[in-house]
Amino acid sequence: MPRNRRGTAITPLTPRQSRGISLATVAALVCTGLVSTGGVANAAGWSPKPSYTSTDKGDGTYSVPILRSDVPDISVERVPASENKEHRDVYYMISTTMHLSPGAPIMKSYDLVNWEIVNYVFDRADIGDAFSLRNGQNSYGQGQWASSLRYHDGKFYVVFNTNNLGGAYLYSTDDVENGKWKRTPLGRALHDPSLFFDDDGTPYIFYGSGGTSAVRLNSDMTAIAQDYPNIFTAADYAGKPFIGGLFEGAQVFHINGYYYVVVITWPSGSGRQVAMFRSKDLLGRYTSADGSNTYEARGVLNSNGFAQGSLVPISREDGGTDWYGMFFRDNFPIGRTPALIPATWQDGWPTFGNNGVVPVEGTFAKPIKLSPEEETFEQQKGLVASDDFANDAPHKAYMDEQWTIPDPPTYDDSLIGVELLQNAGFESDAVSPWAGQYGATLSRDTTDPAAGSAALKVSTRTLNGSGPNQYLNGKIQRGVTYTVSAKIKYASGPSSIRFNLVADWGAGVQTMASGNVPAGQWTTVTGQYTVPASANVDNFKFAVETPWGNPQPASSSVDYLIDDVSIVGRPVTTESPSKEEIAPSGSRLDPVWEWNHAPDNRYWSLTDRDGWLRLTTGKVVTGKYVYTKLSGRDELTWFEEARNTLSQRTFGPRQSVETKMDISGMKNGDVAGLAAYNRGFSYVAVKRVDGQNTLGVVNRGQPFAVDIDQSAIENFVPGTTVSLGDATQVYVKADLDFSSPVGQLWTTFYYSLDGLKWTQLGSRVGPQTLDGSLSHFMGHRVGLFDYATKEKGGHVDFDYYKLSDTLTAQNKPLDTSALDAAIAYAGTLDKRDYPADAWAGMQAALDGAKAARAGEFGTQNQIDAPERTLSYQLARLGTLKSVAPEVKLTVTASSRCIGTSAYLAVTAVNDSGVPATVTLTTPFGSKTVADVAPGKQAYQSFNTRAGQIDAGTVTVKGTATIGGRQVTTSYDAAYPAAGCR
Repeated sequence: MPRNRRGTAITPLTPRQSRGISLATVAALVCTGLVSTGGVANAAGWSPKPSYTSTDKGDGTYSVPILRSDVPDISVERVPASENKEHRDVYYMISTTMHLSPGAPIMKSYDLVNWEIVNYVFDRADIGDAFSLRNGQNSYGQGQWASSLRYHDGKFYVVFNTNNLGGAYLYSTDDVENGKWKRTPLGRALHDPSLFFDDDGTPYIFYGSGGTSAVRLNSDMTAIAQDYPNIFTAADYAGKPFIGGLFEGAQVFHINGYYYVVVITWPSGSGRQVAMFRSKDLLGRYTSADGSNTYEARGVLNSNGFAQGSLVPISREDGGTDWYGMFFRDNFPIGRTPALIPATWQDGWPTFGNNGVVPVEGTFAKPIKLSPEEETFEQQKGLVASDDFANDAPHKAYMDEQWTIPDPPTYDDSLIGVELLQNAGFESDAVSPWAGQYGATLSRDTTDPAAGSAALKVSTRTLNGSGPNQYLNGKIQRGVTYTVSAKIKYASGPSSIRFNLVADWGAGVQTMASGNVPAGQWTTVTGQYTVPASANVDNFKFAVETPWGNPQPASSSVDYLIDDVSIVGRPVTTESPSKEEIAPSGSRLDPVWEWNHAPDNRYWSLTDRDGWLRLTTGKVVTGKYVYTKLSGRDELTWFEEARNTLSQRTFGPRQSVETKMDISGMKNGDVAGLAAYNRGFSYVAVKRVDGQNTLGVVNRGQPFAVDIDQSAIENFVPGTTVSLGDATQVYVKADLDFSSPVGQLWTTFYYSLDGLKWTQLGSRVGPQTLDGSLSHFMGHRVGLFDYATKEKGGHVDFDYYKLSDTLTAQNKPLDTSALDAAIAYAGTLDKRDYPADAWAGMQAALDGAKAARAGEFGTQNQIDAPERTLSYQLARLGTLKSVAPEVKLTVTASSRCIGTSAYLAVTAVNDSGVPATVTLTTPFGSKTVADVAPGKQAYQSFNTRAGQIDAGTVTVKGTATIGGRQVTTSYDAAYPAAGCR
């Protein structure tokens, strides 16, 4: 604020030049209450809500969880103000995304409450079959787990484990938001890894389940140099009430001379909670004088299941540091949702929350205060977004990820289509080359064969693995799909037993086929299995087992007969990764989107049709995919097998999604639509059968059978179908309700042929709940999909994806007030005050909002989507506004007596860098002085023609050309009373 020479503050008046909006418009907005009457015109009616995933209350507080979406296995890292270009503390967070692509999202925040996705660590975790839904393989419930994000010596590092993709990986980059990540395989699995740099820079990774171990990396962080197993374990703290199951997710921090390890535990009879361990020796028993465990333990949070996560440092003005916890809790079907929880420290130990209590939906004060403009912008950031598929997302380095494509495998055709097992029908006099394993006794039985003269009897079993095996070294080929079968019978024991036909090449038992066998009758167990590229075919053992259990189940001791065992390779029709599948296509999706497994870039596009997302069917579903994570080899549905399903997180407590589909390119057997999905799912879809398009709803709920009829599961729910006739476009909407009741998802679907008149498709469907098998182990997603059941090459175009948190069932009238306020506020802004690119982004959003407002609305989604997009851009502009140019003057006013007359003296010094015209205005006259040079002054003494005057105010205006603009700035200056008689 300008000051006069006496140090008294002078209040600048409003410049009276035109600022991009007419005075008549301002007057009209004032009358409607959209613009306040003070200072520069502003739209007081524009007060946007926080993003759908934020719980920022806008009053300096937030509630927990802080994000209403799935963000599990949290790791948070601060980059101090002294070490980044923004010159303020910046926070980054990473999470688990398992089978999704791109994966390992980098989220950014300035206040630790509001977050947005700014990057991904990888586009694909792997190009093999499992991460690409190829050749019967999948990564559901596996893939990338529990990332650790760290900043050290100017570089960013991420380490995470993959359960089925070759163990742990270390990634590094110089630029966490835009840089290319370097990928380093560590060659082994590290459960829930946490990267830690000691004070001397030595890198360690802490990991483990049931105990905490560590490895030291070599100096260039390319390999493991030293192992430190079981630095401390749950058994070391037997009897502690906060010690129990899990005992994993360790993250390490060095605070005030102590090494603290944060661990999630789950004691019997209790909920998930946080235990902390501390020691002055990082490696504990490995560096203590007597080899004893040096880590003390304490329970620090046991409230409402808030557990695994990260400690977060917050800088304070006095140079100190506060520590918060960022822990998540299970909140399925939405997922695992994070909470920022303050810590109170005493005697070197923290207590989280309010004396250890963290109520769900409880509130805390925000730990970091920002300017009002920054607060508004941060609140607009979130993890989900509406999209018009304009292909305008920023380009990121992960989109150009490079992979070496292996040469397609070659096959020995002489081993295809022939029986690979010897003595498969047990007609030889001896049982060889079959052998018993784990104590099983093998003998020929000629009394009750399934076919021929004999069967194989398996007896003296005590373990689930007890049974016959045969080595097929050199006969099995990678990438070949085998039909595997056996006839099995047992006389006594449980009423039904599941038998597994398995492979073992030293990397754990792999189930090739399985089936339930009822007591007393010959039953054929059969299935198909594709041998992965990682299999050691030179040490390949085939065996028959029953399912494992602890303690061993009754099936582990049952004697049985087996006959006509068979393994026959099918002609090779396997897919191989290709350059075209992986190569960037010129289409860029907003970072809120992730694919269900890695996409095939040949079959999706934002450029084939401007402003639309096109999904093309690249192959026909088989119904032969199974969950490789589950021991039962449970079958996948067609929907789960389909590639190129594009998805976003869900958010609670209510969510509505609308899209418009062009179905004219569908082929017979195609199914395309909008899904709310996990292993259990509901969707609205168009099915094309014999040239006819039918719209309907599918609902798949629990319990989940191991063996399924895919077509039956994805039949339309009776009472939900509509024949679309000749219509080529259809609008569909899904309303997701997570609140009635909490812990369940119920979805209601609607359709329209014009976007205005909507019809409900049957009743709401559900409930969808947590799948206890953790086959997916993530929150429900909302996805756009298209798959083929008969022939490939059909396509569906999606025009948009519009979000709202208002459901049709709430019976609320359509509300345009927020959209109107945003449009009105945009009209008060002057483009000259903002960077050109930011203004262009706002203008595009404004054009979209105005176009929407000019038409009719059929849903709240159609209102909320353009309003949220515009409000985000307006809030962004608020943080970028240039300081309005002003003519800087130092103004003084004084009164004095000359004889019996009072005079008023006014001085204005031009502090600007350009000449100015200065007008001095008093109650006793005015004076204009042209071209007052910088540093010079305009002065005038006014004769009041009175012997006495009261105190008052003079007004001084300076007018100059600054940056090509004519600018006028006004100042008031006070003068004292004077008596001259």
